[in-house]
Amino acid sequence: MSFPNNIFKKAVNEAKRKSKKRGFLQSIEFIAKIRDIDFKSPENRINMTIALPNPPKNRRNKICVIASGDLALKAKKIGVDLVIGKEELEELAANRKKAKKISKEYDFFLAQTDLMPLIGRILGRYLGPKGKMPIPITLGSDISGIIDRLRKSIRVRIRNQPQLMCKVGDEQQSDKEIVENIETIVEALGNKIKFPQNYEKMYVKLTMGPVIRINIGERK
Repeated sequence: MSFPNNIFKKAVNEAKRKSKKRGFLQSIEFIAKIRDIDFKSPENRINMTIALPNPPKNRRNKICVIASGDLALKAKKIGVDLVIGKEELEELAANRKKAKKISKEYDFFLAQTDLMPLIGRILGRYLGPKGKMPIPITLGSDISGIIDRLRKSIRVRIRNQPQLMCKVGDEQQSDKEIVENIETIVEALGNKIKFPQNYEKMYVKLTMGPVIRINIGERK
């Protein structure tokens, strides 16, 4: 996919220049208003995991694996952030506060395939609305590869409103790295959201900075 010359770079650079320094590391956000797609229709909704070429270094995605036996041991050896066994999973049925906290604290979930029905009953109410239902895995899965990819990934969700919002880096990263991340996202969404025709407006901003419009030309 080709993009007009430097349109993302100019906006990213301007967003950095016009944002005041804060007492914390600001994220850089990409925002887009989508046109001519009815996201109220279930088949048009988007819930994608996209691996960024330049993930922010200040934050690592937290990953939870729900498994037992050898699969749980394998996950622990790899070094995931949390492993939940079958007994612990069943205990969460009576501890809604803890279940809700886990669903919020961890970015991605992987689960042993035969535990998926149980996970649906116990955690589905918390993970489903967040788009975090687990990726099914088996002992033969390349768990290490899956986790490496998820560490670098963001989740992009569009449900009812025609608007895309996602973090594409932080202010310490170079303009080039941020631009590559934005281009990767737009390309990954290309099967459902065509560039430029389905983009009414595009913006970039730092967490507490001004909103900078990306010049993609006038949309008819």
